[in-house]
Amino acid sequence: MIFLPHNRTSLGEAAALARGRIAPNVYDIIAFAMLAALLVLLAHGAAGMRAPSTLLSTSPVTLDLANLPEYALRTTLRMFAAIVVSLIFTFTVATLAAKNRRAEMVIIPALDILQSVPVLGFLTFTVTFFMGLFPGSQLGAECAAIFAIFTSQAWNMAFSFYQSLRTVPGDLDEVSRGFGLSAWQRFWRLEAPFAAPGLVWNTMMSMSGGWFFVVASEAITVGNTTVQLPGIGSWLALAIDKQDFKAVAWAVLAMGILILLYDQLLFRPIVAWADKFRFEQTAGQEKPRSWVYNVLRRTRLIKTVGLPVAWIWQRAMLLRFGRRRAAEATVATRRFSRTVDLVWLALVLVVALWGMVETITYLHQTLGWDDVVVAFSGGLLTLLRVIVLIALASVIWVPIGVWIGLRPAVAERVQPLAQFLAAFPANVLFPFAVIAIVATGANPSIWLSPLMILGTQWYILFNVIAGASAFPSDLKEAAGVFKIRSWSWWRHVMLPGIFPYYVTGALTASGGSWNASIVAELASWGNTKLEAFGLGSYIAKATEAGDFPRVILGIAVMSLFVTLFNRVLWRPLYVFAERRMRLD
Repeated sequence: MIFLPHNRTSLGEAAALARGRIAPNVYDIIAFAMLAALLVLLAHGAAGMRAPSTLLSTSPVTLDLANLPEYALRTTLRMFAAIVVSLIFTFTVATLAAKNRRAEMVIIPALDILQSVPVLGFLTFTVTFFMGLFPGSQLGAECAAIFAIFTSQAWNMAFSFYQSLRTVPGDLDEVSRGFGLSAWQRFWRLEAPFAAPGLVWNTMMSMSGGWFFVVASEAITVGNTTVQLPGIGSWLALAIDKQDFKAVAWAVLAMGILILLYDQLLFRPIVAWADKFRFEQTAGQEKPRSWVYNVLRRTRLIKTVGLPVAWIWQRAMLLRFGRRRAAEATVATRRFSRTVDLVWLALVLVVALWGMVETITYLHQTLGWDDVVVAFSGGLLTLLRVIVLIALASVIWVPIGVWIGLRPAVAERVQPLAQFLAAFPANVLFPFAVIAIVATGANPSIWLSPLMILGTQWYILFNVIAGASAFPSDLKEAAGVFKIRSWSWWRHVMLPGIFPYYVTGALTASGGSWNASIVAELASWGNTKLEAFGLGSYIAKATEAGDFPRVILGIAVMSLFVTLFNRVLWRPLYVFAERRMRLD
């Protein structure tokens, strides 16, 4: 082989070019600066979480403005810790429910019940447990607060992911079968990408919805146990107790800044990244933009550092766990499967019946029938409020959500505003509601009700936006060609397209409204307290008094109402949505 002299120069140029491709550029500097700042804040906040518990009494929460940035950091860390746990929960539990029929028999009813259990209900039975795990450390109370925030986030995300996995279009499923993809490959190549846009929007909604319960999660009062963790929630609770409008305004401003920051630094890049997983792409369609995403895409060194991770991921995608079973099963196999299903269902019913008997026995020993009548009466009133409020929210937000979702540029601008409104805690409006009701002599049972929907109506809006954003453009173009307009367009085109997303949003909004009733039906401003008779106020008062039998009764009644309501209305709508998607 003959080497020409100029080849040595070419090799040198190639080496220089290779070095230039991995040499840090200005985008690497920006990215590393943001990463370093994030790590410093994370380390500082984590150190505060592990501090001795005695600091909670020796250095209590104050309304000193200098402490607000520290409180904001601690609250943000709790929120993100809860969202990470919620994502892990979603990818495991929701996937298991969607893939395994027998697991679905247990998981879906359990999710129905769990989303109906109020945050105070979880705190009542978990505060002592978590504080016992870490004696002498704030970490126990921090875990209790994170778990409480998790219970306000996880169910919405799990239902969204479950709905997406169950409504994967049939043609895509057939293509995956044609390529012989294993269950592992199908999940990561088809199902998870298909569910990504909806999950991203619901993750943002869950993050924002967690703010609604941040006061109850950080300012914990259960019987004789009172814990105030440093955070915006505790600041807000103290400001309301002291009737300090100025401190309330500072808390709202801090929340707005935090929402803007994590929207720009986290959610906007994720939305831009997840856009490539849209069911279909249309030429000329405006894509979501993010300056952080653009910075990361233009880095050199960070991309090089990430190559081993990308290589491992690519090799993992070649694994073939869980090969598909044959489409045709023998008659004996089908009969055996049905027998196993019946045995499993019987076992689940026996366990559920045993739990009901134990609960009824405990309540019978401590409470009378008068308490049961009061709890059920309150449950009926709260149910009526939930139905009316969900109907009103649907009429308002479905058209608005469709209009926004069909316009990506508008959705990009509305996203941070919607997140702020969703995160805006009803507690901030309690002073104005209490003052107005007292001044006008209005009925609290009626005019406190709208506070229940303030933090949950956004589940409907966010899911409808996600559904409209994922609506196939070829169907929109076909509707335009055939000149389908007005009500016919809504009835035959758009409403069927967004229906699965709406059902998910309305279901979680319904469960969230039941949860919010514990905050909305018992409002206070200083020493002035107003109560709307209902199951939420019943549970809130029992929790504050440390009356565990009545807390259990209230939670049991709420779980019963929510489960029956979901089984009678939302689950049939879920099945209908699945059938429509499969047929389409």
